[in-house]
Amino acid sequence: MGGIAVIIVNYNAADLAISAIESVLDKDHGGRAVEVHLVDNASPQADAQKLLAAAEARGWNDRVELYPEDENHGFGRGNNLVLRRLAERDVPPDYVFLLNPDAALSNEAIAALADFLDRHPKAAVAGARITKPGSGPVTAAFRFPSIIGEFSQALAFGPVARVLRKWRVPLSPDLDTSEVDWVAGAAMMGRLSALKEVGFFDPAYFLYYEEVDLMRRLKRVGWQTWYVAEAEVEHVEGASTDVKSGREERRRSPAYLYESWRIYYIKNHGRLGAIVAAAARILGAVLNRPIVTLRRRAPAGPLFFFRDFWAVGVRPLIGLKARSYE
Repeated sequence: MGGIAVIIVNYNAADLAISAIESVLDKDHGGRAVEVHLVDNASPQADAQKLLAAAEARGWNDRVELYPEDENHGFGRGNNLVLRRLAERDVPPDYVFLLNPDAALSNEAIAALADFLDRHPKAAVAGARITKPGSGPVTAAFRFPSIIGEFSQALAFGPVARVLRKWRVPLSPDLDTSEVDWVAGAAMMGRLSALKEVGFFDPAYFLYYEEVDLMRRLKRVGWQTWYVAEAEVEHVEGASTDVKSGREERRRSPAYLYESWRIYYIKNHGRLGAIVAAAARILGAVLNRPIVTLRRRAPAGPLFFFRDFWAVGVRPLIGLKARSYE
């Protein structure tokens, strides 16, 4: 059995990151050798000092390596810092497990994912089942985004969504172990050699869509991505970003989400495909307004969607300069 490296990229979630690390160190991982790498992305709340103090007080010693960075690299680039160092070793680990700082192992998830990859040599990535505290499983496996899916998601109208269900991006939270298009980066294990083959995460992304893009590139060269329901992780979603799914109150999406959307569509569908996808999303959002008005509900999209999506997502597609948020 080969070694496993756990990578946690922290931003303003030091207390949760400590709990995440402890959840890893408390498990035996089926006898596999597991090391932990913790990147602090220049958290402005003195997280680096808190994490260093925790390492000393808790006796993490050589089991946890800390990376106190002086800039916020985002998710993909933060992970790449460690992935490249691991790949350069004379004897690299077989697998890497990416764990959000606001997540923690609920069972021997690392052993379950590693055992699965051992048995499935064509699988490059295996994602864990994710549960939300106080509720139950949440969606952790997905289809690749598509133009039709953009329209359906923005429209958010049940009868149409059912007709277009094969383009729906999120899969069921109760999904059994299955091959899927992509899994949540909050708790995913990757075969290091496969990740190295495609160049790890694309550094063009700051946050969001980077794992979608990674697994799409893996699929193009013949690798598989699987959702493994037997591995379970609890996730306090959005602790660092405040971007959460399924919340009742509407919030404004950060500019980098729309920027990542644009990068993903241009890269994977071309500029024309990205323009068509943007038009489909806007059309769906426009049609959603009379539907929710009749139902006396709030619009399905985030606050200031039309203004922000136009400013950051659409303007660069048609040759105009992106505008920053006010």
